[in-house]
Amino acid sequence: MPDLPTPQDAAEAALFSECWDAVLSYADLCTAGSTAATELATEAFSLGMREARDAEAAVRGAGRRPARLPRIPLLLTAVRTTAAEWETQGLGHRLDPDLRLWLNSDKAARYTGPPLQRPIALRGLRDLQAADAELLWLAEVEALPLPVVARRLGLDPATVGEELAQVRGLFRDRSHRNHLDMPMDAQCRSYARLLDAVTRSTSGEAPADLSRHLARCQQCAEAAACLRLHGGGLPAALAGGVIGWGGLAYLERRRRAAEVRLGAGSPLALESGAPNPGAHKAKVARNGLLVAAVLVSLLALAVSMMPGDHMKNGAAGPGTTAEGQPVANPTYSVPAATSRAPGSARPSGTPTGNPSESTGATNSDPEPQGTSSAGAEEPEPGESAAPACRFEYSLVNQWPDGFQAEVTVTTAEALDDWRVTWSFKDGQKVTQMWDANFTQSGSKVTATAAAYNKSVAADGSLSLGFLASWQGKNAPAYGFSLNGQECAKS
Repeated sequence: MPDLPTPQDAAEAALFSECWDAVLSYADLCTAGSTAATELATEAFSLGMREARDAEAAVRGAGRRPARLPRIPLLLTAVRTTAAEWETQGLGHRLDPDLRLWLNSDKAARYTGPPLQRPIALRGLRDLQAADAELLWLAEVEALPLPVVARRLGLDPATVGEELAQVRGLFRDRSHRNHLDMPMDAQCRSYARLLDAVTRSTSGEAPADLSRHLARCQQCAEAAACLRLHGGGLPAALAGGVIGWGGLAYLERRRRAAEVRLGAGSPLALESGAPNPGAHKAKVARNGLLVAAVLVSLLALAVSMMPGDHMKNGAAGPGTTAEGQPVANPTYSVPAATSRAPGSARPSGTPTGNPSESTGATNSDPEPQGTSSAGAEEPEPGESAAPACRFEYSLVNQWPDGFQAEVTVTTAEALDDWRVTWSFKDGQKVTQMWDANFTQSGSKVTATAAAYNKSVAADGSLSLGFLASWQGKNAPAYGFSLNGQECAKS
């Protein structure tokens, strides 16, 4: 570890190793080389630790807790701040080119601009009690096992799952309030009540007019990602909303790092350490807040079922338009992280919601926001009695000019190498792919195995994810084949 600030006590020393690993991982995404990454991480780590210590000293002096981020996300924002300073000081050539574009855009200004206009996830996490916010971040973004998180925070391993569920509920409550407090136009305001009601449902169904609005409005799409606690989208909502540029790529790296360390049987850095003395206080405060949140939620749900602008004339139920006509069952979520093997090429970031239009194998990593329903499915090739392979195509997330999707192919025979092809109907263009290399010729996409995942066991599966652009329509991909053999739909 480079020359970093000296830990003040044993508890802080136990945190340093894991915090440094997280900071260096994000700094590597932000820079053009390993040397620059180490220098950026070192400078940002020192800055972040000073900010954290100053905030803690202010708390002790004032006797109250100001709104602030947990230690790791605080250090990650210090990386972003330091990168912005490099750009101002003429050191931008050492940063990732796409990060430089983002730093000079309006999207970056949201994270330092007026508080009410900052991302909802960022505000929601800051509003939680310190121990609750740390529990949410370590479990959801850093992907640490709950027993490890429990030991780190001084919680009971037998009940930490229940406490995490409570914290998620509190985060949703804070996010809902912050969404209502944001400056909104009349249309967004008219959808706020319906959005709250729909995201409480586990069915994932939403009226078509709401889905169209979420596909166009980034502010409401971010709110939907934070309000919908089921479906696996919360980690990406937190990473994208708190970190900003490169949030999705960071999330992938942290999940892969956790998998590798657990798979190797080595203890995680946060597995040991002094219990958090604020954990019990946070739990007591949380229980009181939960009682109030439940009452408010019940009242909000009851109000949401009353006739309103979008619930008159039989249009109140999810799955109907404002005119009462039945619609499809659109779902919406934020991107879910996918695994990347250590040492594989990392994606670089792009501005939120604006994926690159290039089609090379080295691509950018946007923070897609917003949601939408998938287009109508294309007919798939007829299934044989015993197909050589089966595929599953999943639309993970969609925004006005791009989307994220995942492909999983199951093979009946063992493979030493693989090539998956498919076609698009509506002119979609792949801009980035992970866990595979790709080329695209017209509507046909060819994905080939990466160096680390060429071998697939019989009856095993291979997976890849990608980002792509679209215009007008975004029908699902079709015509999947594996090594030249036609695949049936799973």
